Amino acid sequence: MASVVSLPFTPLHLQFNSPSTTITSLFQRQAIVRPIRGSVSDKPPAQASVSKTGETKLPLKEIPGDYGLPFVGPIKDRLDYFYNKGRDEFFKSKIQKYQSTVFRTNMPPGPFISSNPKVVALLDGKSFPVLFDVSKVEKKNLFTGTYMPSTDLTGGYRVLSYLDPSEPKHAKLKQLVFFLLKSRANKVIPEFEACYSKLYETLEEELSQKGKSSFQSVNDQAGFNFLCRAFFDSNPADTKLGDDGPSLISKWVLLQLGPILSLGLPGLIEELAIRSFPLPPFLVKKDYQRLYDFFYKSSGFVQEEAEKLGISREEACHNMLFATCFNTFGGMKFFFPNMLKWIGRGGIKLHTELAKEIRSVIKSHGGKLTMATVEQMPLTKSVVYEGLRIEPPVASQYGRAKKDLLIESHDAVYQVKEGEMLYGYQPFATKDPKIFEDGEEFVPDRFMGDDGERLLKHVLWSNGPETENPTLENKQCAGKDFVVLVSRLFVVELFRRYDSFEIEVGKSPLGAAVTVTALKRSTF
Repeated sequence: MASVVSLPFTPLHLQFNSPSTTITSLFQRQAIVRPIRGSVSDKPPAQASVSKTGETKLPLKEIPGDYGLPFVGPIKDRLDYFYNKGRDEFFKSKIQKYQSTVFRTNMPPGPFISSNPKVVALLDGKSFPVLFDVSKVEKKNLFTGTYMPSTDLTGGYRVLSYLDPSEPKHAKLKQLVFFLLKSRANKVIPEFEACYSKLYETLEEELSQKGKSSFQSVNDQAGFNFLCRAFFDSNPADTKLGDDGPSLISKWVLLQLGPILSLGLPGLIEELAIRSFPLPPFLVKKDYQRLYDFFYKSSGFVQEEAEKLGISREEACHNMLFATCFNTFGGMKFFFPNMLKWIGRGGIKLHTELAKEIRSVIKSHGGKLTMATVEQMPLTKSVVYEGLRIEPPVASQYGRAKKDLLIESHDAVYQVKEGEMLYGYQPFATKDPKIFEDGEEFVPDRFMGDDGERLLKHVLWSNGPETENPTLENKQCAGKDFVVLVSRLFVVELFRRYDSFEIEVGKSPLGAAVTVTALKRSTF
């Protein structure tokens, strides 16, 4: 699923999901983009003052923090980020130290994978959105941060996620993604129902045999099968790929994201194995070729459209593979277990409310699930938005300043020079206590009602606000609304079948490791 990693889900994007617009209108609406505006002045105010209109002007401050000694500083920050403190505490400790949500630091991986790990961190909901404004920041080759994986991992092409909107191919490739999503829209719900019905059958069978079942493996298979069937009308099990897709993707993604993942191995082993030097692409060459062959045979109609746009069939196929396997499948692999975790922790009361809402709406529409019926489930919609807010599929965003900028936090204004790298850690922006009350808590009904809808502009998981839409000119996740829809379908399919469930939660390199220990079948 945003730029993810919109997984990420960079996740793909359809054009539906403004709070005032139904999903059923998703293919007709034109996106309206309201760029974030700011001013650049050579002599900004040195202290807080009040303008003639009564607007408070924030003080101009130097960006605190430093990068330390060459090589030593980046390594120290990397060790703190992964081992000594952990990611969240790494940022919290620097906010505390500098008394600022904007500061200078190094971001992993650093030496020897990243030539320049220096960033200006933006860790509040007011400064973070500048990363979406492509008039101010460049997104070229920044999808994974301060380093870029070898293009040998993507057929020799720089795929859409690594392109800046100013590059000619960006619009063509994003248009191709929009074409795919629009042309296959009627397949989404029936294929999701089919694939996730099989998932729950498998969970129930394993529960009866073992007393518990890992959600990860069955979710990976169901998610991959669903995407291939919905997008390309191809069932992997009926091809040479078989059931190997998820495992092949995992190895391929590891070579791209390994330098910024924690695999749970001893620190020294991780540092030597994945953090110091890039793993050679030949390790997954045969695996990637198997995936490519499957997508090439399955995506002929997309390749035909690509040729009309001036894109070769080969480049189109590599992009479809990346968008499906990395962006969308990766998002579902990360986000669905996390959703299950948060809903599971919500307890019986939340489970009962969701079950009642979902079943009553479906019953009132003759037992049929459609996009229109999903729109009439406000609690279900709010739960998904809250999941995307509290634990977004793509935690980090990067952008390089195209010019000298003034960036505002809640407390001050900071000057960034042209060429400096900006970094935003999204979970801090979307838990900002000055925007979200009880931001660290999962509040299922947070986005219900008029007040809740007004907060949606601060839900930023898709490389853009939830109230805005992907266009050819921006970097917002092309499949933003597709991700929102399938996440709602995931909740719907769960509570169509079960009154409640019980889980155990562990850790994994991508999201939560969820084990299902009980499923209570529907009783009403």
